[in-house]
Amino acid sequence: TPPIDISYPTMQTESLVPIKDDPAPARPLKRGSSHGSSANLGIESVGEEGTLDYRIKAHEKEGVAKGKKEISLWHDVTLVHIDPATDRPTPYLNFVCEIPKFSRKKYEIATDEVGNPIKQDEKKGQLREFKKGDIFFNYGCLPRTWEDPTFFHPDAEGCRGDNDPVDVCDIGMRIVQPGEIRPVKVLGILCMIDEGEADWKVVAIDAEDKWAPFLNDIDDVEKHLPGQLDAIREWFRTYKIPDGKPPNVFGLGERFMDKAYCLEVIKECNHAWKELITGEKERNIDQVQDEGVRKLVRKLSKSNLLDLGGDDGEAPSF
Repeated sequence: TPPIDISYPTMQTESLVPIKDDPAPARPLKRGSSHGSSANLGIESVGEEGTLDYRIKAHEKEGVAKGKKEISLWHDVTLVHIDPATDRPTPYLNFVCEIPKFSRKKYEIATDEVGNPIKQDEKKGQLREFKKGDIFFNYGCLPRTWEDPTFFHPDAEGCRGDNDPVDVCDIGMRIVQPGEIRPVKVLGILCMIDEGEADWKVVAIDAEDKWAPFLNDIDDVEKHLPGQLDAIREWFRTYKIPDGKPPNVFGLGERFMDKAYCLEVIKECNHAWKELITGEKERNIDQVQDEGVRKLVRKLSKSNLLDLGGDDGEAPSF
């Protein structure tokens, strides 16, 4: 499989198209940070845990660049893990943890907030937890990916993307805390259909896990850790039932697809992310028939393109 292109597209300063119904002028996009690992990053909590205002933020450590600068765990962390000792790409991808294994608070990257901190999800003002109980794997996402809600994957039962980064289930033994970045080996992927949206679940293992040398593809998981994949599928099938919702369903005959298939999905979602962050997706959104989807993309584009833009008139820096 060809390596994943982790670079930002090269572009010149341009006047971006303003969001519809937003009179504020568009600003040039400027991204100045790129972190291939957690080596120069710190994590801090802001606000009181267990409240709607609680946030977990990443920042560059003192002495890096211009001091303690906040970074986005979605946009400023590379998809491919970079060895901090050699500054060279590794065979691993970066995994941003949102929910540690053996916990149930539903933390997630706030994709529609400037800087994309991690927050606890809420519904009607109530903080959300998994009513099913604790999750048994580390759960998070791949940075610089986006499941495009305007895209219908041919294997996803006619469903569009869920408008989020690609989800990851890390089956390693280490308990990873929210906001931590770990290198992982990608093993395979499951296509979950969640309320009519395609919601891919990547299965991966921490690159430093004791089992990692034995697991190189999805069949190795069933061979060495029998029952693990079935348990993951059943977790996702049933976790919304305590909320009064029906079981989730799956595409591709409920199969976990192999590493090669998984990497193709990841590459598609990395490309979609580039279209989002450069404004290309928003500029072409009027071609989409569904008004609800147009609003989703415009809202996401507003907070991740315009509000993250520099106001100094410099050319975008990727």
